[in-house]
Amino acid sequence: MLIAQNHLQFIIEVGLMIHVGIILLFNMVAIPLSMVLFISMVLTILLAGLFSLDAAFLFLPYLTHHEFTHPFGAVAVFAWVTLTASASLLSEVDIKSSSIIALSWILFVVIGVAGMLMHRSFLILWVLGWIMGTIIMSKSFKRSVKITPKRIGMVIIAALGAFGVLEVLSRIFNAPVLSPLVRLSRLEQFAIPSLKMVIKNTMFWGHVQGSCFWGADCLGGSDGYLSLPMSFINLLTLPYPLFFGVLVTKKDYVDYMLPGIFGVAFDFGYMGLLLLMGWVLLVTCNGFYALREYRKKRKNGSRMYLGREALLIGALSAFLVQTIVGLFLFNRSFNGSAMVTYLVLSALVMAHVVQIRRRM
Repeated sequence: MLIAQNHLQFIIEVGLMIHVGIILLFNMVAIPLSMVLFISMVLTILLAGLFSLDAAFLFLPYLTHHEFTHPFGAVAVFAWVTLTASASLLSEVDIKSSSIIALSWILFVVIGVAGMLMHRSFLILWVLGWIMGTIIMSKSFKRSVKITPKRIGMVIIAALGAFGVLEVLSRIFNAPVLSPLVRLSRLEQFAIPSLKMVIKNTMFWGHVQGSCFWGADCLGGSDGYLSLPMSFINLLTLPYPLFFGVLVTKKDYVDYMLPGIFGVAFDFGYMGLLLLMGWVLLVTCNGFYALREYRKKRKNGSRMYLGREALLIGALSAFLVQTIVGLFLFNRSFNGSAMVTYLVLSALVMAHVVQIRRRM
């Protein structure tokens, strides 16, 4: 009876196991600031190296790139924001951290450039992660962040300049994969027909039976347009419909060409989308509640929760950014392997609330 019968049940079961596991871990293991700082620094450096190596493979025709930015993009945001928050917390307790902050900005540029070469969507995720992390840290550390039209204009100009550089590189190296214009042309060609198909066939629960790629074998919901990694399903020999090989292009109509609000609604129905939005709201509110409690304890002189506070700032920033990009820009940003990242980030936020309530 515990074996999931479709993709949605499997996602819920795996999500519950991840949340319970991380909550238990948080209640058993001490999380000092030094450990959080060290782990976030190592993780950020590893991801910078991984993304850089993957980007280099784009220019070497005899090597295959793996597109690590999709599954690990939000992990990079989590690691970098946690590292920056840890350095800021050191400053809060009068420990010099200028060298760590300098290293974090070097890693920020390296990851941003390497990830941008792989996927233009990662640049949006990365910039939003920086903005979200900065805003949350400003509230936690009572620092003023002035958002002026000039600064907004500078961010927009920098983003347009980055896309322009990518277009030039794509022409120089004859690599259409780097071209933002090719991406826009694909959206123009496929997004509108995909949108019409989704809106026409979405129901309260799932979609019109027979409207998905499987035709007469369509389940009418949980048909695999949103799923956990195929390796999970194959490892457990679960009999779910899967898109693989040339069939991936059929999945791309929903997964790659539309924002997540349409992908979630089509595969799980409007009710599935409402439940997801409710969960996002619950995680967000609980995350900010926990941050407020940590800040109170820090202001009262306690240093016991500094590591947890840095970890929560990173997890909450990454969770919110992945939600924004996944729901409103690119469905793939929280689908497949990226869905595992999303579930872990959600658990890393919720675990703090359980810990605080237990101690109170």
